[in-house]
Amino acid sequence: MKYQSFLRSGAFADRTVIVTGGGSGIGRCVAHELASLGAYVVLVGRTQDKLSNVAAEIAEDGGNAGTALCDIRIEDKVRETVAAIVAERGRIHALVNNAGGQYPSPLANITQKGFETVVRTNLVGGFVFAREAYTQSMRKHGGAIVNVTADFWRGMPMMGHSGAARAGMDNFTRSASVEWAPEGVRVNAVAPGWIASSGLDTYDDPAIKAVIPRLREGVPLKRLATEAEVSAAICFLLCDAAAFITGVNLPIDGGASLASPVFPQPPARNVTEYQGFHRYIRPKALGDD
Repeated sequence: MKYQSFLRSGAFADRTVIVTGGGSGIGRCVAHELASLGAYVVLVGRTQDKLSNVAAEIAEDGGNAGTALCDIRIEDKVRETVAAIVAERGRIHALVNNAGGQYPSPLANITQKGFETVVRTNLVGGFVFAREAYTQSMRKHGGAIVNVTADFWRGMPMMGHSGAARAGMDNFTRSASVEWAPEGVRVNAVAPGWIASSGLDTYDDPAIKAVIPRLREGVPLKRLATEAEVSAAICFLLCDAAAFITGVNLPIDGGASLASPVFPQPPARNVTEYQGFHRYIRPKALGDD
């Protein structure tokens, strides 16, 4: 089997696309879809084994991918990584700023170091990578960037450091879309809500693990998104059909950001789901929901 993308075959043929955080979860899925559509995907992350495994999967499926070991929080390393990609590939056609991470904690218990670390991971690193892709390649050739944020619209209790960073990335997306438009660079974002992805298995706190199977109860569509549904939105925003779309942040949350406890949510009916990723692995944390 191969990835079942909604886009036409060859939509990204002969294009080089960087996917940060490409070794797992949404990044892995996006990388597979882009490669299935003809892109040469550069997987960026901090763990070589994860990157190599995904690159091997893509090669086994007939696609092309390379890897680049990089901590996006280190400016000099990002600059060197982008320079190496440009030297090898000639230019960067697109960037998916997907790398990120956080941990649950009440704001009162978050240290300055912890807060700054999450902000550097989810905001500063994404900014630096986008800036380098722009200055080293896209300013001359044009391109497209998609930043991955989160469902931060009503705050992120217990994830306040991440919420602050994601809101900053939303504003960066808007600012960059205006500043870089004259060079033909489009900058958009997606805001995933609860996704049935491997990230759900990274939480060890028993209280968090107990909540995960019930997350769908707060979603009007009464389910979690698939990785492929997030990837589909990202690939659309990168493709030629979205050539007049820039500066948007597309929620992918099943309506969760609009839901209110004042308006009771009845059981959902006739709900469909898109699953194009042939290598999808269901998170253990979801149990039998």
